[in-house]
This record gives sequence, structure tokens and C-alpha cells, in this order.
Amino acid sequence: MSYEQDPQNVTNPEHDEHHVVSPLQYTLVFVTLLTMTAITVAAAYVNLGLLNPVIALAIACFKACIVVLFFMHIKYSSRLIKMTVFSGFFMFFVLVMMTLTDYMSRAWGRY
Repeated sequence: MSYEQDPQNVTNPEHDEHHVVSPLQYTLVFVTLLTMTAITVAAAYVNLGLLNPVIALAIACFKACIVVLFFMHIKYSSRLIKMTVFSGFFMFFVLVMMTLTDYMSRAWGRY
């Protein structure tokens, strides 16, 4: 067994170089999150009927993606980490859809 340094970091990809994020990028992410929060508050005062929850959830999903990508450093991670995060979100989506189909099937005659 050789204890040489692996120059391409094939054996231990988790020990890869870490990406350094500049304070400017954190500031831009912060301003984006504040802007989206202001848009959420503004959208709450506009009566759009059934679209109000849809718009609020879309904005919340966008903000969650920004937090996951930048503050959790998923944007600069390996493809394996990205796939793991995506599979978690996909499983959450499947469970929510199964719950909603069960809920909708029990509301006979209400829609």
C-alpha cells in the first residue's frame, strides 16, 4: 500500500479543495433574500384569489434554493452531494404528492 499523495484526489474526493466564497457574493445573496422577502410581504397585500398561496410558495421555494446552494455550499460541491440533496427533495416531493392525493380523494363532493 502506497502512502503517496494522490495528485488528482481520486481516492478521497471529500478532501478536495474548498471553494472560498467572497463577502461580495454573500452580500448579494443577502440582498436577494431581503428583496424576495419584501416581494413576499407585498404579494400578501395583493388579492390574487387562489394564486396567493401559489405565489408565496414559489417565492419560498426560490429562497430555499438560494439558501441551499450558497449557504450550504451545494453549488460548489461534488456531483454526488448534489445528487444526494436532489434525491432528498425528490423524496419530499413524492411524499407531499402522496399526501395531497390522499387528502383530495377523501373530500368527496366538496370540489
